[in-house]
Amino acid sequence: MTWAKIMAPLSGGEGDQVVLEAGAHVAAAFGAELAGVYTPADVADVMPWMGEGFMGGVQATALESLKEAAAVGETKARAAVDALAYGVKSFLALQTPVWANLSAESRLSDVVIFSDEPGRGRGPLAEAFQEVLADEQRPVIIARPGLKVGGVVAVAWDGGKEASRAARQAVPLLQKASKVVILTAPRATTRALDPARLQAYYAARGVTAQFEMLPDSGEAAPMLLYAAQKAGAEILVAGAFGHPRLQEFIFGGTTRSLLAADSPSLFLSH
Repeated sequence: MTWAKIMAPLSGGEGDQVVLEAGAHVAAAFGAELAGVYTPADVADVMPWMGEGFMGGVQATALESLKEAAAVGETKARAAVDALAYGVKSFLALQTPVWANLSAESRLSDVVIFSDEPGRGRGPLAEAFQEVLADEQRPVIIARPGLKVGGVVAVAWDGGKEASRAARQAVPLLQKASKVVILTAPRATTRALDPARLQAYYAARGVTAQFEMLPDSGEAAPMLLYAAQKAGAEILVAGAFGHPRLQEFIFGGTTRSLLAADSPSLFLSH
């Protein structure tokens, strides 16, 4: 089991270099292709407010400005990929319909990598992050300073569907880790989540994991982040949006808290 294609959505902005360097680090560990995918604002998204069958001067100017900005962004994104010192790479500029094409590309990628900003709802790729993780349910890496493949990885485990999906999809990453720690609080839930079962699942796939019991009270995110830091984890594997997304958006939720933190890097799956 391995990863053969790492996809990095690009905006044509300054953040592209960060995500490309992180993507190259991950891709190099697997000898995988790094696909830089330019994801511009979609001109089709602004058509509804222009009015059916009408194209006034203001609207026409807005369309031309979007097209020009997309062209400039594509040039910058392509240059960033060309300048990257990694041999197995490709570049694709998405066309209208952008979101449909983004979804199609993500489905044929093993992992999609983003920098911190989109996960926090900031910048031009914030919607792309939501599309890939929540709607397409593709595994995502949030790359932060200190991202390292081959170091310590912590796995948040509550026995739920999202945590289980993340725990399974992260296996290639865990197989390269120097240490794997399963973080769980079995008495804090009614689910049957014996960490020894996940430990056995990993062992059958060549991954030796230990587990740590967390306190049974308090908010999950601070406990997970503290335990991951204590273990020296460079990456935390976690299920994302275990509750309805509207509820998580309004009330925060564990996922939002993890995304708002500064470290470690995250491997998320919904």
